[in-house]
Amino acid sequence: MVDASVLNTLIPVVLGVYSLAYAIYSVIVLRGPTVPDMVLALDVMTVDLIVIYLLIALFYNSPVLAIGAIPLASWVLILDLVVAKYLLEARRK
Repeated sequence: MVDASVLNTLIPVVLGVYSLAYAIYSVIVLRGPTVPDMVLALDVMTVDLIVIYLLIALFYNSPVLAIGAIPLASWVLILDLVVAKYLLEARRK
């Protein structure tokens, strides 16, 4: 098991890295070269947001905070399926 002091030191650093990645992906969503690139960036942003939720829950030692990641993960799955279907239909035409 990892010592609590190590987690309390590491979690803010990892949160900063994920926040920076989130900012970079938001630029791609707003200015992306193609629609599939924008959708992929949005998908990765949502996965990063799930990780941020879980890291905050771990930092505050509160499993209740982690519950918010479950519907968000379901939303990402549905978004991926809808976009994949749309891209396949667009390719067939």
